[in-house]
Amino acid sequence: MRKAAFIGVGNMGGALARAACRAVGPDQVLLFNRTPAKAERLAEELGCTAVRSLSAAAEGAEYIFLGVKPQGMRPLLAELGRKLYELHGAGADKVLVSMAAGVELETMRAYLGEAGYGVPLVRIMPNTCAAIGRGMTALCARAGVDEAAIRGAEEILSATGRVERVPEGLMDQFSAVAGCGPAFVYPYIEALADGGVSVGLPRAQALEYAAQTVLGAAAMVLESGKHPGQLKDEVCSPGGSTIAGVAELERGGLRAAAINAVQAAYRKNAQLGK
Repeated sequence: MRKAAFIGVGNMGGALARAACRAVGPDQVLLFNRTPAKAERLAEELGCTAVRSLSAAAEGAEYIFLGVKPQGMRPLLAELGRKLYELHGAGADKVLVSMAAGVELETMRAYLGEAGYGVPLVRIMPNTCAAIGRGMTALCARAGVDEAAIRGAEEILSATGRVERVPEGLMDQFSAVAGCGPAFVYPYIEALADGGVSVGLPRAQALEYAAQTVLGAAAMVLESGKHPGQLKDEVCSPGGSTIAGVAELERGGLRAAAINAVQAAYRKNAQLGK
């Protein structure tokens, strides 16, 4: 029996599969995708195993990670539920772990039909930085799920970066910041690099300097425990170049744009679960 099976190996499912191979070993990971060649290519790269059917994935692992889009959850769980009910009758219960934005645990239970009353359900919201072990993942579980089952999921996710348990009522909010957040940060890094090119830096160096600066600034927030505003103030000398640049960011509406982006993502997350 393998530790984890990943159903769907797109950007997010593939990122978590990579991390799982680091955490528990590729010999403990199964991959399944509706397009078999996609799972086979990733399995060959990671040294894990691709299977050709949903049933084989469900039978072969303790934890089943669902990496499908929210709109694909209902048909997937309807099909998977029948298999899980059969396995339950044989004394082979599984833990389902969903990463579908907006799809709540009780909705998952309903989609599973008869199987939904007994299958331990866990919901996670990772981001793609998990692929390199620098992710931020939120986790919650349906009431009654055994603590050992939750810890098992956390073990599989341990190589993704930070994993934190949050109330399910905050999952959509978490997703709007951490799940969607990398896509908000990448344009900022690109814009910093564009600015560097505009004042004479070669493109490759400008991009490297911008990315490393954002990485370092984020680490300062996490490791120093200081408020970002305090850290910003510590860089800004009176009448200096940094405060002049900060003033331009304020004039351009950076803060408002970031807040609006998170709010728009949150509204969309709420819609996706309906």
